[in-house]
Amino acid sequence: MIRDPLDEAALPRTGLRIRRLALGTAPLASIFWGNDSDTAVLTASRALELGIRFFDTAPFYGLGEAERRLGRALAGAGGERPAIATKAGRILTDRPDGSVDVHFDFGYDAARQSLESSLERLGVDRVDIVHIHDPDDHIHEALEGTYRALVALRDEGVISAVSLGTNSVGTAAAFLERADLDCMLVAGRYTLLDRSAADLIDACAERGVAYLAAGVFNSGVLARPRAGSWYDYGPASDETLARAAAIDSVCQRHGVTLRAAAVSFPLTNPSVTSVIVGMATPAEVDENLATLRTPMPDDLWLELQGMESQE
Repeated sequence: MIRDPLDEAALPRTGLRIRRLALGTAPLASIFWGNDSDTAVLTASRALELGIRFFDTAPFYGLGEAERRLGRALAGAGGERPAIATKAGRILTDRPDGSVDVHFDFGYDAARQSLESSLERLGVDRVDIVHIHDPDDHIHEALEGTYRALVALRDEGVISAVSLGTNSVGTAAAFLERADLDCMLVAGRYTLLDRSAADLIDACAERGVAYLAAGVFNSGVLARPRAGSWYDYGPASDETLARAAAIDSVCQRHGVTLRAAAVSFPLTNPSVTSVIVGMATPAEVDENLATLRTPMPDDLWLELQGMESQE
């Protein structure tokens, strides 16, 4: 049974509580997503209005745009401050021509610099969670630098939780073994197309590490399974399109849209703490909340599970 998306879940050891549904802010940016500033702010504002009190962002999203646009929405909102997660691992540097340079830096000082810059763009005095962002090719450097800096910030009470943000199950498993994480965000590895994180989720539950599922559409193919759709940040192969189409057919037989099933699926696992869904418009906020509040047929999940076991 899917939990209400506005229910709260505790992150063990931190005292922090987060909603089951988070708004992922990458689509608030113009870069790659083509979103305009006013629509982006209205989207985040609509989420706040409807009770979504958990936002996941990063300096890399729009090279600072997503954080600034979320900050505008937060500045115009009253009430309790929502939980905010951002990331460290990429440093933004303004160039004389007005463009922005971005580069990986997993050093200790860079992590503190990154957080200070994020706070400034967001217009807030603190965030709750900081993820080490995509350290796949820099694991040793990230453990020695960014991770140690975030632990110090957690010990100082500056942040509540130290986390990892990655698309790689291997990277996530390495950090689970070698770091004292409060949570981790893994994108695209617990979806209708890719359940490779299933064992990782169990391992997180055993260690009291909250698992945050993101990338539920696998870059778009699970939202619109057609020629030209993307899968894992690149064009989907014919095989992937065929698999997505087969899943879509099952969903249609059960009277469910593929998009709705993709959003709902991660929360069918009781060890998934929260699902992070990118949203670009106020209408998408409304749709995702309504979707997660609509019961899905148990037979749908059973049939999809059967398809997975046959592959």
